[in-house]
Amino acid sequence: MAHPLRIRILELLSESDKSVNEIQSLVGSEGSAVSQQLTVLRSKNIVTGTKDGNRVIYSLRDPMIIELLAVARQIFNNHLVETITMLDKFYENETEESS
Repeated sequence: MAHPLRIRILELLSESDKSVNEIQSLVGSEGSAVSQQLTVLRSKNIVTGTKDGNRVIYSLRDPMIIELLAVARQIFNNHLVETITMLDKFYENETEESS
């Protein structure tokens, strides 16, 4: 799940099942890049693909992935807040030293 496109695909699939073409148009990425990431997600048993005529419809294998994404997003946001706070303190110290 470390790739940004993979995360975006999972976010889209958390909303509803989608075909490759739907995913491509929503992420604005080339078909080969989306297909490559879907292959990785399928090989790790994170998504599943079901044939529907000449289309493959992708869905999350486990709905708990939605919760995992939410927790990961919160962890990232917490770290971002800490980093911003640290940078603010650094900037304040730099400003005080130059005065």
